[in-house]
Amino acid sequence: MSAVCPGTLVVDGGYASWRAQALRALRAGWPPEAVTWVDADGPAGAATASLPLDSGGAALPADDPPARLPRAGVEDAGPPIRISRELATLLRDAAQYRSPQRWALLYRALWRWCRGERAVASAADQDGARLYAMAKSVRRARHDMIAYVRFQRRSAPGVPEYIAWYEPEHDVLAYAAEHFAARMGGSTWWIGTPHGAALWNGHALHYSSTPDDAPRPRANDATDGVEALWLAYYRNIFNPARLNETALRQHMPVRFWKGLPEGALIPGMIAEARQGARRVAQASNIGGMTGKQVAVDAGRALPQRPAPSSLDQCRRCELWRHATQPVPGSGPQTARIMLVGEQPGDHEDLAGRVFVGPAGQILDEAFRRADVRRDAVFLTNAVKHFKWTAHGKRRLHKTPGQLEVEACAHWLEEEMARLRPAVVVALGATALRAILGRKVPMRDAMAGPIRLGDAVVLATWHPSYALRVADATAREAVVAAIAQTVAQAARLAGGTDDIRA
Repeated sequence: MSAVCPGTLVVDGGYASWRAQALRALRAGWPPEAVTWVDADGPAGAATASLPLDSGGAALPADDPPARLPRAGVEDAGPPIRISRELATLLRDAAQYRSPQRWALLYRALWRWCRGERAVASAADQDGARLYAMAKSVRRARHDMIAYVRFQRRSAPGVPEYIAWYEPEHDVLAYAAEHFAARMGGSTWWIGTPHGAALWNGHALHYSSTPDDAPRPRANDATDGVEALWLAYYRNIFNPARLNETALRQHMPVRFWKGLPEGALIPGMIAEARQGARRVAQASNIGGMTGKQVAVDAGRALPQRPAPSSLDQCRRCELWRHATQPVPGSGPQTARIMLVGEQPGDHEDLAGRVFVGPAGQILDEAFRRADVRRDAVFLTNAVKHFKWTAHGKRRLHKTPGQLEVEACAHWLEEEMARLRPAVVVALGATALRAILGRKVPMRDAMAGPIRLGDAVVLATWHPSYALRVADATAREAVVAAIAQTVAQAARLAGGTDDIRA
């Protein structure tokens, strides 16, 4: 028969105290809903390490880290209660999550496990998902504390050689203290937090509550030569030309700046970068830099490059700023047929040639069906630079605006005047509007040829449209329509079809 449930269990000592209470409650058969868990007041570091809170502190006991926990629990007065290594690690990490509900959740997970509900250790379970989220937040807090604790050197008698103040989000003081104890050798140090303090005397760790008159690091301490050297170094390595404010705040959240010596410098350096230092960067110092002279012949230092065309120097719109290069038309200068697309795609932008990407493959299939050689026609685009928007690591096509089409009309008109084609095929609505100089519905234009001076204009789908339709039947219809229009263009170039005025 189960013992009478006491109603409230007090956790005074962090995970170890909760564990002892939980084992007692499990053996007594107390269900989670019948137990109320209460946190005793005490420093988080001591609670995590399960140390007594005496004024002199106590040495950190040698305890197994989570990765080396045994599968069986320590036998406290009764048969051992066995849990998996994964659940033991999960419970130990989640116990450091600062929340009044943590002990109840941990006990409910342990209760369910002991009754055969192994799903509680899975992130797919409701309780398991909460445990995983808590453990993840704790691990992040551990990383942040190790990364953003800054020690300040002190030379006063009776004070540790280095002191630091940090405000962790969770009870991770003991974890960070062990990290610094293993790396700072015989140097003495003290880390204070709002919930407890850790002292390393060069040989052992001691934990205690944080006194009201605890020493605090001083901002811009002139007596700390190391800090002054660090601040000078930080100012000089800062490059405003490479400042990315979003990435800066992601990797160094603003809430940590107040505890960093360099934190007071960052807002000013960001403001200077916004006000023009980003443009200047380090250019003013480069001329005075000394270095070893490297002998190199003129041919290697300034190799011969193709003379830039006027299209390479085009600045009629802003698309050139984000494109790799302009993509001119390609084909024989005596071609009777000109095909005009909308703009280069990602592949064309990188290669500098028209229709070499997936849309180009669709167009090649249309040429094959129409029995027209690709090298017998002139291929170009209404807009010569690639307009795109970033999507992760990919560059996705973005339809050019009317102002950009009008700015690029100069180059299309120059190509048409130079070639004087008999037939111009507009691939899509953007190309059709650029060729005619006015908006004409695609449905009307696809009904038959349109006279434009001495040339004939035909309209059909852009090959990329075939890539966007999901249905195989619809895709086949698009490719067939393009092939039919190309075949009609070949016939018109030979003067064998009626022309609608």
